Amino acid sequence: MNFVSIRVITGDVARLVTFYERATGLEATWATEDFAELKTSGATLAIASTRTVQVFGPGSARPGDNHSVIIEFLVDDVDRVHENLTGFVTDFVNEPTTMPWGNRSLLFRDPDGNLVNFFTPV
Repeated sequence: MNFVSIRVITGDVARLVTFYERATGLEATWATEDFAELKTSGATLAIASTRTVQVFGPGSARPGDNHSVIIEFLVDDVDRVHENLTGFVTDFVNEPTTMPWGNRSLLFRDPDGNLVNFFTPV
């Protein structure tokens, strides 16, 4: 088994893809207007519209309703990333903080309210 991706369902694919492209510096690959992927060497962040939920089962996912998952990205320098995101990200949960387990983390919310963690091991 190999964990390969996480899919975020949204009511506005273009807005969320644009946000993640800017936040990560990655360019998305679009399959359709309802589905795009941002690929890293370790995993893929897939972003899909609410219209795709019907394929999996009506009502099986709801956009902007995540209260338990944190989307995490390993970055080289979380403090530098914070500087680059200041003025762009509107909802920082915390400033770069060294966590008890040894990562320096920057937590913020994407436009749909999903929690995102950019972190650097100390």
